[in-house]
Order: sequence, then structure tokens, then C-alpha cells
Amino acid sequence: MDGDDSLQIDQTEKAADRLPAESWQDQDVNNCISLAKSSPISILKKNGLLQSLAAGVSTKEPEDLNQDLKRAQEEWDAVESIQPGSTPQNRADVFIGQLPSISFNEALQHFQTADLSAHMKNIQVTASRTGLFAITRLLFGPPRLHRDLQEERNLVFAIAQCSFDNNERVHTRVLQTVYKKLTGSRFDCSRYGSHWEEVGFQGVDPATDLRGTGFLGLMQVLYLIMNPQTLPLAHSIYKLSQHQSQNFPFCAMSINITRITIQTLREECLNKECNRRKQVVGVVNDLYVAAFLHLYHIWKTQNKTISDSGLVLKEVEDVCKKNSKLILKRLESYLNKEHSVLDATLEDMSSLHPSSAVTGQSLKLDLPSGVKEANFTGVCELAIEMEGETRLI
Repeated sequence: MDGDDSLQIDQTEKAADRLPAESWQDQDVNNCISLAKSSPISILKKNGLLQSLAAGVSTKEPEDLNQDLKRAQEEWDAVESIQPGSTPQNRADVFIGQLPSISFNEALQHFQTADLSAHMKNIQVTASRTGLFAITRLLFGPPRLHRDLQEERNLVFAIAQCSFDNNERVHTRVLQTVYKKLTGSRFDCSRYGSHWEEVGFQGVDPATDLRGTGFLGLMQVLYLIMNPQTLPLAHSIYKLSQHQSQNFPFCAMSINITRITIQTLREECLNKECNRRKQVVGVVNDLYVAAFLHLYHIWKTQNKTISDSGLVLKEVEDVCKKNSKLILKRLESYLNKEHSVLDATLEDMSSLHPSSAVTGQSLKLDLPSGVKEANFTGVCELAIEMEGETRLI
């Protein structure tokens, strides 16, 4: 028996002698441990190997394990628990992966500093006229736009030439701001999806609805919802667009209003007002809001539905082109809460078109079968639609 113990002791000591102090974490350590397990405890105690093994395991920690633990702890500490519909403290607007909302002035400044030379080459600033009509327009038409305002006017037309760019951060911020302001959501939504139909776009990609108005179609709705004076009106129009029977696509209707605004500017119907106020962007935006207000009043008070959209839009277009001053006055009265003046203004508008929807008569429009989409007049097309029916997208 003593001979067997001596043999095991010798084997264990030889294995321990072969192990340098710094190699306890290597494969030799495992071999030594296996050998130690097969030896009696009394032998390990006698030769001090048990104490050495215990000390080695307790004092030496693998560095790679430490790194993994530290990394896991850091990642865990960085985790933020965000509940749907709630706002983390001190994170009112910006979340992880979220884009901050953008104001109209900030978005406009982006276009003022951007290189739009390629778009400037394609803009048409005035309607093309020839013959007697051109001479009559020159002699008795609206005044020319002041020279120092022409660059600002050209900028408006250039923005209307810009398409949506997924790689442009400002474009994405504008789109997300429109969605969040209208729906009340505090979170961004995905770039594509059926959720865009909730705010009145007509498909999974809002960019496809911007034909004919370019990015100006988003800029003007941004102005409507980010201006504290017009935000209540935006909410009222959006609420009406969600009505059970009078519903309509809000953003699609807004784009139609922008198209009317572009045509009104091109036909120089706003020159006098722009010269008086010494600005173009402000006048164009006010006309957009005034036209949307006019449509909202007709739609709500006369119980219009989507089938009436063509006639209502045509009526709005006629008023903008023929009496932009009056419709801007109506907007001013509305914003100032001068309801008596507003009612008088509406009476004046009714006298302009006694047979139209403004008179208070309930008109029904039977759109031709197969007509479902609007035919936008492109911002650079030479022909100007003076007659015919304007249809919703």
C-alpha cells in the first residue's frame, strides 16, 4: 500500500514541477487538476498541492472573462426602458434613433443655403402669354414684381422643383415633424408604411404624392402646423378630415392647395401684395392657409364629401386667382377672431360667385367614372389651366 502511495506522490510532484507559476490558466493546469483529482486528499495535503491549487484558482481571474463582464455591465447600464406613449425624463423631443422636430424657418434656411442652380434652370416664373392677350395683360394686368423680390420668388419655384431625398436629413425631419404634429405621436415612424395614410397620404410612400408641387407641398403643411397662430386651424381641418362621412385625405388635399398657390403666384396675382409687404414667402404661405381655410369653411358648413372635392377645389382656385386680396383679408380676420368681419367677408365672396358653392347652396358633383386622380399642373409647364375641373389626388 505504501508503495502505491509513493508512486502516486511521485507522479503528482512531477506534474506539479513541470508547471511554471504563470501557466496555471493553460492546458497543463487542467492536466494537473485531473491528476490531483485521482490522488487521495491526504497525499495532496501532505505535499501542499491542495493549498497551491486553491490559491491559484482564487487569486487568478481570466482577463477575457473580466472584459466580457465589464462590457455586459456597461451595456446593461446604458439600457433605457421606454414605455409606449410615455416620455423619458429630460427627453422631451429627442429619443434614441429619433429626429428632432424642425421649424419652417430652419427648413427654409436649408434651401436658402443649398445649391439649387440645377432647379433654377427649369423654373417658369410667369405664365406664357402671346398675342393680344399678352398686350392686354401688360397694359391692364397686375404690376411687375419688384426686382429685389425676384430672387425670393425664384426660390419658391425652385423648392417646388425639389423632389424628396431620403439621404437629406432635413427632408426626413420635415416629413417626420408633419406626422408627429398631426397625430400627436412622440415617436418617429418608419419611412414607408400604411401609417402615412392616417395623415392623408395616398400610399406607403409620401414622396409619390408630391408630384407637381415638389417639396413645397411639405413645406407649406409644415408652416401650417408649426405656426402657433395657424396650428388650431390645422387641428380643426385635420379633425374634419377624419369625419365619418365628410372625411378626406388631409395631406393630399393640402398638396392640391399648394398647387393652386403655385399657379396663383405664377400668374402674378400676388405681385401687388408681395410688393406691398416686401416679401414673397410670407405672402405665398398666407395664401395657402387662406385657401385651406376657405375650403374648410365650405366643406364643413355645406356638408361636402369626397365626391364634391373637384368642385370645391375649383372654387378655391377661382377665388385665389380672382380676388386674392379678399381671401387674405378673410384669413386675417379669422386669426384675429373678428367673426363679424369674417361673416361680412364671406358675404362678399358669395357675391363673387352666386352660382358656386360659396352661396350656401348644397351642390353635388358627380365625377366622371374612372376619374380618381388629380392631374397636377407641373410647376414648369408652359400651359396654364384656366378652365376645366380640378380634381383631388
